[in-house]
Amino acid sequence: MMESNLVPSATAPAPREENQLKKLVAEVEQRAPDDAIMLLDTASDAVIAQVLAMLNPSSALNILLRFEDDRGKRILAAAPAERREQWTRNQAYPEGSVGRLMERPVALFRPEVTVQEAVEQLRELVKRAFITYGYVTDQAGKLLGVLVMRELLLAEPTQRLHEIMVRQPFYLNPQMNVVDAMPLVIIRHYPVYPVCDEAGRLVGLVRGYVLFQEQTIEISAQPGRMVGVEEEDRLATPWWRSLKFRHPWLQLNLLTAFLAAAVVGLFEKTIEQVVALAVFLPVFAGQSGNTGCQALAVTLRGMTLGELKTGQEKLLVMKEALLGLLNGTFVGVTAGLGMYVYARIQHHDAAVMLAFVVFLAMIASCITSGLSGALIPMGLKKLGADPATASSIFLTTATDVVSMGVFLWLATLLVL
Repeated sequence: MMESNLVPSATAPAPREENQLKKLVAEVEQRAPDDAIMLLDTASDAVIAQVLAMLNPSSALNILLRFEDDRGKRILAAAPAERREQWTRNQAYPEGSVGRLMERPVALFRPEVTVQEAVEQLRELVKRAFITYGYVTDQAGKLLGVLVMRELLLAEPTQRLHEIMVRQPFYLNPQMNVVDAMPLVIIRHYPVYPVCDEAGRLVGLVRGYVLFQEQTIEISAQPGRMVGVEEEDRLATPWWRSLKFRHPWLQLNLLTAFLAAAVVGLFEKTIEQVVALAVFLPVFAGQSGNTGCQALAVTLRGMTLGELKTGQEKLLVMKEALLGLLNGTFVGVTAGLGMYVYARIQHHDAAVMLAFVVFLAMIASCITSGLSGALIPMGLKKLGADPATASSIFLTTATDVVSMGVFLWLATLLVL
């Protein structure tokens, strides 16, 4: 794969064909991989290969791998040799890794090459690829340095490349997760990053915008996954596929809601004797749920951006517990006053005690919610599950059960 998103072809397409191709690429970019396959299914293998060549490497590979084996092989055969080799190489790396985003390096030079010789080679290379940097490697392919075009321009024609190259350049590892790579590249802002294996051999390039694009897609998908909307559920997704993605989540959410209802059912007699308690049940469910979602959002953001390092988990848990205590105290005062006013309107004899129960229960609920929002995604990650996908439903269950359960238990203990 070349240092370009342009389609390498011996014969350039006609203007009308090129416009149709760009339109098809734009439509594919708006679709999930499975939906993109449905759109491309009637196109020829050659057209599909051209479309995939104009996508970023990760998107192209995700679509290519979802075609049936025979069709996928034909599409590969229709692609230029450079693309075919790079797609095959990228496929060997895990999903979400830097290796899935690689392009093939083109401007490769030996250290003994002169500036004049390098410039002459570049004049030919730029005709078929967009080149940002040159790369100096030894015979084994090990990266020795990076050539910046400004240095080439200012150097003497007889100088050797090893004299002007940037030595010990920064590079990424193809096995590295994109999430882990982002903190390293965000402070550098290079347009292109070399990718080297454990032995330091140059195996590919990854463009800065592709890394940021991949991370943006990941972050934008998180809110959807938290409520059962899969990453592949887009605006252009057919309704029956959206139903397939979303409905199982709703069934599971219903089962967990039954658990919260069962907890309320245990205190049915208490609610019958103090009807005011039923009025405040939604208050606890909403407040504790919101507190938990705040902690969950911060935790997931830290995981996604690589800010949550090993050893920092304890500090995060302590912080969320403290915030839960403080928020619960302040909100508990307001909620307690609300219960007092309502109980007095209802002429209840235990208005003060009911207000105190609300105050204590709100503190307990917010602490539990904050802890759950931090502990649940971290626990799921250690178990190998996607924290964003699974956390929300467990969080909702925990906050509903604890908040309403503690509230009704305290009312039974202190009021009746």
